[in-house]
Amino acid sequence: MNIENTLQLEISKAIEEIYGVLPNPNLVQIQKTKREFEGNFTLVVFPLLKVSKKKPEDTAHEIGERLVATSQIITSFNVVKGFLNLTLSTDFWCGVLNTISNTTDFGYAKSGSSGKTKMVEFSSPNTNKPLHLGHIRNNLLGFSVSRILEANGHRVIKVNLVNDRGIHICKSMLAWQRFGNGETPVSSGKKGDHLVGDYYVLFDKEYKKQIAELQDKGMSEEEAKVKAPIIIEAQEMLRKWEAKDSEIYSLWQTMNQWVYAGFDVTYSALGIEFDKVYYESETYILGKSIVNEGLAKGVFAKKTDGSVWVDLKDDGLDEKLLLRSDGTSVYMTQDIGTAIQRFNEYRLDDHIYVVGNEQEYHFNVLKLVMSKLGYEWSEHLYHLSYGMVQLPEGKMKSREGTVVDADELIHEMISTAQEMSEELGKLNELSAEEASKIVETIGLGALKYFILKVDPKKSMTFNPKESIDFNGNTGPFVQYTHARIQSILRKASEVGIAIPQSIEPFNLGDKERELVQLVSALPGIIKQAGEMLSPALLANFAHDLSKEYNQFYHEFSILKEEDEKVRQARLLISHEVANAIRISMGLLGIDVPNRM
Repeated sequence: MNIENTLQLEISKAIEEIYGVLPNPNLVQIQKTKREFEGNFTLVVFPLLKVSKKKPEDTAHEIGERLVATSQIITSFNVVKGFLNLTLSTDFWCGVLNTISNTTDFGYAKSGSSGKTKMVEFSSPNTNKPLHLGHIRNNLLGFSVSRILEANGHRVIKVNLVNDRGIHICKSMLAWQRFGNGETPVSSGKKGDHLVGDYYVLFDKEYKKQIAELQDKGMSEEEAKVKAPIIIEAQEMLRKWEAKDSEIYSLWQTMNQWVYAGFDVTYSALGIEFDKVYYESETYILGKSIVNEGLAKGVFAKKTDGSVWVDLKDDGLDEKLLLRSDGTSVYMTQDIGTAIQRFNEYRLDDHIYVVGNEQEYHFNVLKLVMSKLGYEWSEHLYHLSYGMVQLPEGKMKSREGTVVDADELIHEMISTAQEMSEELGKLNELSAEEASKIVETIGLGALKYFILKVDPKKSMTFNPKESIDFNGNTGPFVQYTHARIQSILRKASEVGIAIPQSIEPFNLGDKERELVQLVSALPGIIKQAGEMLSPALLANFAHDLSKEYNQFYHEFSILKEEDEKVRQARLLISHEVANAIRISMGLLGIDVPNRM
């Protein structure tokens, strides 16, 4: 169901009848009428002047008069400069409400209907530290975008590329060898990712200490960074790992398993899941072979120290390292390999990388490199670049003072939801089990909504207290609206009032019509969110719909309405508003409770 398409056909027919020319569909531009003007939809007249050969106001009046005279659904119009505002009949809006009510999975395209396969890579953690606030935004964006693309009829493959090798991993391993005394997650009672992260911090402290000592002996800072014994030892460990040294490889496997177990707990708390997990340790070798092929073809060049580079200066970029002088690979190496592997494996139409905006250069290079290697699908590599997220100064910072730990933040959100819900008396009538589940739903909903309501491209500050406010543009406000509607529907059932599946046409009030129009926009919002890869559109749709419904709820009776036709319409509208909220929030990965 697409009201704009219906109107476009009616308007095009009217224009052809008046001016004898069927306009190009691109010239018939329709948008929702602004609140300050009367009407439901607005036709932008300016593009049509080349057809009418008349002034904007005259053209608008002629089209409006013809539509009112001939259309079954347009009852009146008004003209504001070059804009024709159209009012649709209440019978039409009753029909729209009935269509929504009787449409299964309203807003969703049929599964697989696009015929396209899209891969979304997100999370991409390192196995030397726990997930942090930046990972939370990444995971929430990637998971929500995947759901939105599925709702648009695409086959979607959610993948995680774990960065489980490299010098940063060796740093944690080396520190554990030196300072660990056999400590394990079991012996310490720590989550595995936190335990390994502690040793990464220990390495950094020891490294800085050695740098300072070398500087005291007259060495420059740059030279000290290279010659500090602990960094030389870490580099040697990386070389041993790539050579499959049995002792180093065994330690690497053990510590990584600790981390994966910790990650799984965090992913589970966030409701995040993947269809496939790739590991850099298994993909970098393919990348190296592709780089060597490119070298043989003259696409890449080897420098005197043995390192391999690609020259992109003619493309407006710079030179990019692909293999180090010692033969070890870099991130670009494995991204080349995994891209080829995935397109071969799944015959992808598009590959979307959810990665922070500090990596824009990296993905511009990747696209160019794949093009130079002759892969036509290089144009179907997309970087969903998002801005950084941080907390207000001094709030919930980890012991390093710079990183906000994901597990601590999740715990803090649920605790804050508990405190605020108790203060507002929202848990008074619930059992302990119900209260615990709802508090978790509110806390996680607040976190997810606050992050996803912001355009991905923008940087943001996440304020935990503000996010759990039960008023304003927050997850709990939208969740509470859904719970309020469910309470109304339960009360109707208790007194024997059934929720109708459809209503007879009658004169809907302005507020009811506005709610029907808002709900009817959901399919278009889902489509636009998929095209723009922006969950923010759905978050703000859910808020606008909730805000409009709450105004309606405070102004009009529902169950106490004496006119049965009006009562039935308001109940059905309430039911469909709740359904639209549930669908839009679900695409954000957010649950909506039936009680709060």
